[in-house]
Amino acid sequence: MGQKLHTSSARIAKTLLDIGGITLSPDRPFVLASGLCAPIYCDNRLMLSYPDARNRITDAFVASLEGVEIDTIVGVATAGIAYAAFVADRLKLPMAYARSKPKGHGRRNQIEGKLERGNRVVIIEDLVSTGKSSLVAVDAVRTATGIPPLGVWAVVSYNLKGVAARFIDVGTPLHTLTTFETLMHVALESRSIRASDVDNLRRWQQDVEGWSAIYRNQDSADR
Repeated sequence: MGQKLHTSSARIAKTLLDIGGITLSPDRPFVLASGLCAPIYCDNRLMLSYPDARNRITDAFVASLEGVEIDTIVGVATAGIAYAAFVADRLKLPMAYARSKPKGHGRRNQIEGKLERGNRVVIIEDLVSTGKSSLVAVDAVRTATGIPPLGVWAVVSYNLKGVAARFIDVGTPLHTLTTFETLMHVALESRSIRASDVDNLRRWQQDVEGWSAIYRNQDSADR
């Protein structure tokens, strides 16, 4: 796969795998809230309980943002909020967060915190799968500031087909600290998965719904 373990992307992938923030399970897929099945499960909130891992992620975000002129850091509720706070604190910048929809009471805010017209915003997210929650935040920030956010920075993306293009289409590119490909490579190097599992994981990545349907049919037949 060509990804060396000493790269920043590989170090982040190893961190996620080591603490269980990412679990790869090609033989026993997870059932997601959507009802779809997936051979991968992400729980990056676990990193909050591991100071070394938490600092490693924050360091990687800060390094990736070097040279970017930012007025405000915005986290995506809920998992992106903590990382946004860490990054904003490190960079000495204002921070806000974006809800999935406006609050149903009080001031009915969708953005919590202060954003002004023309603010240059970077959005922090933990995981990008379909990109839906991140793009909702992009739209909320653009409504508040009048301009597209500079980008969405996420810990990891599953790199599903067409997702990156959706961010480009709205003028807010997607950046990630590590990738699905790197996760597979690091897991293979550590012998957490087999070479045959890689092909199975890639099939899921290329056709999530089709792969899920095949697994559900197999599972029903086994019963």
